[in-house]
Amino acid sequence: MFLKVGDIIEKIYTTSQIAKIIGIHPNTVRMYEELELIPKPLRKLNGYRIFTDLHIEQFRLARTAFQIEVLQNGLRKNIIEVVKLSANKQYDKAIKLTHLYIQTVREEIANTNEAVEITKALLHGYSQTNTAFLKRKEVSDATGITMDTLRNWEMNGLLNVKRKENGYRVYSNEDIQKLKIIRSLRCANFSLSAILRMMNAFNQNSETSIEQLLNTPGKSEDIVSVCDKLILSLHAAEENAKQIIIMLNEMQSKYSNPPL
Repeated sequence: MFLKVGDIIEKIYTTSQIAKIIGIHPNTVRMYEELELIPKPLRKLNGYRIFTDLHIEQFRLARTAFQIEVLQNGLRKNIIEVVKLSANKQYDKAIKLTHLYIQTVREEIANTNEAVEITKALLHGYSQTNTAFLKRKEVSDATGITMDTLRNWEMNGLLNVKRKENGYRVYSNEDIQKLKIIRSLRCANFSLSAILRMMNAFNQNSETSIEQLLNTPGKSEDIVSVCDKLILSLHAAEENAKQIIIMLNEMQSKYSNPPL
């Protein structure tokens, strides 16, 4: 079927047709509408939704954006915002935010690579010999971990930070190394309680199997292999984001209102 909007004739689709084309359940189509991840469809007099090719392209963009499920540290929130901006035809903002998303992904890849190297060093009994003590604000600035997050991790027992005589917390090099490992595990979507079990056991025996500590299914894993999987997911997220930019540019050329 076709619908004439002004001087433009558009092909239209029903909810079930959209669901079949995209490969999702009709209820998922409605959920995307409720979450404002697609443009709000027009309705017929009988209340049935009217979808167009724009909706198909937006669904495909959203599916690409949500393909990588494990990411935290604001990445998931950012990519959802990209999809919502696209749904509102704010393509310039969506493209700009996607570039920032790619930059953040690359920073997480660097962070995770560093966590792997720290873990390998600790497993072999190596650690930084110089002991520099930093305040919480200095640690936050140096690591990019917010002060609220540092407080939260300390309150949940992930890190036992020493205090000076005046009561101020001071972080050692070893503390900072552990923070970088925790940061990557959080990005890999492990819960605080799971990381706490792992860190406690790691402190007692660095050769303890992380699989037993995290209660994850599948074959035995260690911190390094967990981080390696995260790096693969981050690289996949970067490639998906590059594809999203291409899709956004194509949609902008097709559906943006022409200048007056």
